[in-house]
Amino acid sequence: MIKIILFGCTGRMGTTIVNLSRQEPNIEIAIGIDPVAINLDFPVYSTITRCNTSADVIIDYMPGSAVNETLAMLEYGVSKKIPMVICSTGLPDEVQEAINEASQKVAIFQSPNMSLGINLMTNMLQRMSKVFYNSNFDIEIVESHHKHKVDSPSGTAFLLANTINNTLDNKMEIVKGRDENSSVRNRNEIGVHSIRGGSIIGEHKVIFAGQDEAVEFKHIAQSRDAFAIGTLKAATYIKGKPPKLYDMQDLINSLNL
Repeated sequence: MIKIILFGCTGRMGTTIVNLSRQEPNIEIAIGIDPVAINLDFPVYSTITRCNTSADVIIDYMPGSAVNETLAMLEYGVSKKIPMVICSTGLPDEVQEAINEASQKVAIFQSPNMSLGINLMTNMLQRMSKVFYNSNFDIEIVESHHKHKVDSPSGTAFLLANTINNTLDNKMEIVKGRDENSSVRNRNEIGVHSIRGGSIIGEHKVIFAGQDEAVEFKHIAQSRDAFAIGTLKAATYIKGKPPKLYDMQDLINSLNL
């Protein structure tokens, strides 16, 4: 049995994880942490400082703007030696630095996108990007999300762009949109473009555009369950791991796909 402390338990993703965990006999949400401190079928506290509960794993789906809450979570996780799965995006530098420091003391799993599909896509991009670039293909990324998403471009778009850039020896410039940009496209650019509207769960498309042909890699999330499934897999994976900053590629490699 894996007992979980769930940060952001009443949000969209938190609610999805709670519902999915009820179908998993080996997973239990022990407590929730959320500003909306309403009791579910487990106790919910407005802040981690109000409880003194141990667990096997902490899962964080608080918004990136919840700096104080995230820092308190890191302090709690380190003090109790509880591994953490951090899924929040749009984190400020000070929080990321605190995560990096905490990972030296306790295992932390961090990914801006928890779906298995999107991370298999990044795995393919690591293998293919240099071939396309060396064949004079231009690289563009388009991401679409629901109208309530606050960070733009998405954390996943940056994950894809950074994956490609790292593969190309970090010589690319990530360009966010082309508003009022009248200059000719530079070969060493990765254009990243955002669409916000309706109830789109999440779509990400990487376009390699060459002379008279184009190749697209596209991932569509059809429900939030895709992210919740990956999150619970990560929680199972990270339990008992030594201190380190882990990501989805570590999980994928452990599956021997």
